[in-house]
Amino acid sequence: MKKNQLVILVLLLSICLGGFSKSVTQKSIGWKPLFGKDLGQAKFDKKCWSLDKGVITASEDKVIWALGDHENFVLDLEFKTEDGTNSGVIVYCTNQEDWIPNSVEIQIADDYCEKWGTARKDYQCGAIFGHLPANQQKVVKKPGEWNRFKITCKGQIIEVELNGKKVTTMDMRLWTSGKTNPDGSTIPEWLPKPFAGLPTKGAIGLQGKHADATIWFRNIRIKSL
Repeated sequence: MKKNQLVILVLLLSICLGGFSKSVTQKSIGWKPLFGKDLGQAKFDKKCWSLDKGVITASEDKVIWALGDHENFVLDLEFKTEDGTNSGVIVYCTNQEDWIPNSVEIQIADDYCEKWGTARKDYQCGAIFGHLPANQQKVVKKPGEWNRFKITCKGQIIEVELNGKKVTTMDMRLWTSGKTNPDGSTIPEWLPKPFAGLPTKGAIGLQGKHADATIWFRNIRIKSL
């Protein structure tokens, strides 16, 4: 009897482990590092950007770009701020030399510092910079703690999840003006192109050290939809 029970137990354990392995594999399917192994699929200034134990950071306000263009994807990454950090995730970029008016930026900011905590809400973390505030502020953690972004870009629909909360959903088709947002607020003058007309295929990048405050990134991966 004991021998039979042991056999049954081993079989059940094998089935459970097999199911677990299959589940893990399914969750991993389609994901790949955005910048490849050891930044081998990235374009960046080596004097600015550095990689240490899986964490990348920058000493200047320069962008690290993934090679190639992307459309219809999910981008998953972690970031950490310090006091006063202002950075961003850049998508749909069609001109890397003049990326600011030719892309969409999902804002990263230290909402706890006075400068960004009292700024326009579309300058705060999780916002589509200059265009659409997050539906909740200070979802970002305080400086020194790791945060997680999940950004889904499918055509003209962009969804932003910050630390497990869906904070922003944009339909770019509604942004038909380069001067005024649909809610009547003013778009910064350095972003004059209406989002409704922007291409939805382009480069992906991460902004470096902006506003004299450091930003760190890790576990940056992408999956095509």
